[in-house]
Amino acid sequence: MSYAFQPPETPSVAIKGKSERFPVHRIYCVGRNYAAHAREMGKDPDREPPFFFSKPADSIVPNHASIPYPSRTANLHHEVELVVAIGKGGKNIPVDRAYEHIYGYAVGNDLTRRDLQFEARDKGRPWDTAKGFDNAAPITAITPAESSGHLSQGKIWLKVNDELRQQGDLREMIWSAPEIIAELSTLYELAPGDLIYTGTPAGVGPLNPGDRIEAGIDGLDTLVTTIAAS
Repeated sequence: MSYAFQPPETPSVAIKGKSERFPVHRIYCVGRNYAAHAREMGKDPDREPPFFFSKPADSIVPNHASIPYPSRTANLHHEVELVVAIGKGGKNIPVDRAYEHIYGYAVGNDLTRRDLQFEARDKGRPWDTAKGFDNAAPITAITPAESSGHLSQGKIWLKVNDELRQQGDLREMIWSAPEIIAELSTLYELAPGDLIYTGTPAGVGPLNPGDRIEAGIDGLDTLVTTIAAS
């Protein structure tokens, strides 16, 4: 097969302890999956079905990277999240079989142009420009589930310039990873290479050029990212 120009490389994420990499197919994100964060965003955290949005696969940023402050925003926010890496695809996956589809876990930061998000929300428009911009998805290496076990509890936290901004526990997720996979698989056919950012605890806040962000989850690598000038 020939192309009009050279196609881009497949985005990928490092795998802890392995030389091969995890090829990224799609990035799905879960909105308002911690009650306290739902409240700080002005929403009622009742247990309605989870809702989803996407980021481009090539918005992935590796650990220890320096990324430019994004354009068209004056209010860039951090959101630390557990990322679930899918290793086995499927549709209409039962909750009690969902763990069979998980390859591993990572720490992610769902960077958000909050001013653009609020503008879109208030006008009933999609969140694409607020969530799916360049370099919007920093992530650590994926720790295979065979090494970490399946994560359903553990401390999740984020610091900016050594100041603790976000802190919670995975047990506080309104929808667990298996429940998210089951629901998402009724909307899309999941495929090996999918990543799911599973929501953030309370404490989201602004970032500025020069900031150093550290984010972690018990049992996984610490995600370190620096914000450079635009």
